[in-house]
Amino acid sequence: MGRVRTTVLVGAAALGLAGALPGVVRAATVPPQPVPAYQGAQGAQRILGGPGSADAPLVAAGRAYADTIAPGERYYRLNLDDASSVYFSAVVQPPRGAKVGYGDGLEVEIMTKEGERCPDDRGRAGFGYDPVPLGAVAVRRLEEDAECQGAGVYFAKVTRTAAKDSDQAAWPVELLLRREPGLAAGSAPTTAPSVWPSASPTLPGSEPVARSGGTGFNDARALGSGVWRDDLRPGQTRFYRVPLDWGQQLGLSAELADARMTKSYGSASGGLTVALYSPYRGLIEDKGIAYGGKQAGLTLPRTAPVAYENRFSDTAGVRGVRVAGWYYVAVTLGGKVAEFTQDASPVPLTLRMDVTGAPAKAPAYRESLTAAGFGVGADDRAAAEDGLTAPEAAEAAEERSVMRVVAGAGFGAGTVLLLVLGGWYLLARRGRRA
Repeated sequence: MGRVRTTVLVGAAALGLAGALPGVVRAATVPPQPVPAYQGAQGAQRILGGPGSADAPLVAAGRAYADTIAPGERYYRLNLDDASSVYFSAVVQPPRGAKVGYGDGLEVEIMTKEGERCPDDRGRAGFGYDPVPLGAVAVRRLEEDAECQGAGVYFAKVTRTAAKDSDQAAWPVELLLRREPGLAAGSAPTTAPSVWPSASPTLPGSEPVARSGGTGFNDARALGSGVWRDDLRPGQTRFYRVPLDWGQQLGLSAELADARMTKSYGSASGGLTVALYSPYRGLIEDKGIAYGGKQAGLTLPRTAPVAYENRFSDTAGVRGVRVAGWYYVAVTLGGKVAEFTQDASPVPLTLRMDVTGAPAKAPAYRESLTAAGFGVGADDRAAAEDGLTAPEAAEAAEERSVMRVVAGAGFGAGTVLLLVLGGWYLLARRGRRA
């Protein structure tokens, strides 16, 4: 699979804006552009899942793994403690043009070494009309008087379902085990909130700012409150990420402008689809509408405020908003749109986002939540303000760290030397990015 870095933001945005802004004429001959492939996690370890638990390879928390999966099952071994909730996610990446059906999908579950499935942990995701990246997650949740609470060996089973006339080839799948530390004794809530602000979101109407989405979870473009502008080609899914702290809610809408039509009529069921995922890649909410080449849009319900106790809710959309961190938005333009539009002319997309609520006090975790890959910090808010992907944000944080060392060295000859070395380092980093 090709690996793509979203680094030429200005050029990509300019190409899209040329077809959307008044008075700007697009060139008559624009060559069709390929839809970028899903960008896997940097440094992901290649692994081969077993056909049964006896051959299951070990998956450790906090590290990404890459495998392939054909219709059928794959097993992986987990060594879990008795003091953490865990999330095992699988993201399957079908090739462009692969045939899928509504019965096709992905299922993930965690089971004990005795073969008992952990209660209420199963995650499932299904395809619509399009072969888009699809994520599902299984959960081992800490709670009193429940199964699957002890430390020891567990197994994760990933099942890909496909009809006989669907694509039967093995597809890439990305695996990630996330560990959420437990709370301090006596501080853990046990019931879901009964009331929370659930009114329809009032979304901003400011001027849009260009932000080019990523190919998946790993290179999703960071956004915050505001109006954001991108372009979509038929069959393409763009990914974005939004930091939500404890107590905060997200309101979101997506709009497609008029497309350049090749015929006077046409419509695609599920032409516009928006999906919201949790920090551990679990599906929270998704919605789709038909698109016929004319202005159309949809609005997702405002999320519940991020709260630890949401995990005890009977509503799936509330259960998913259980931990602070990066929430992901995937927007898909249906492949059938190409049947009545010019594929070389991307369709303008507008996203309106509103993050409401002041950050609340975090629960009393026994360990650092940030070290586990959750939570929202100053660097996350800076990444959202600057519109950075995760790799770009990591490089920016490293550069800031280097400059802090230089600045803290004091003055004199030593400072001059450190400034020179720091400058060389930053130039080398930027040269590699270019």
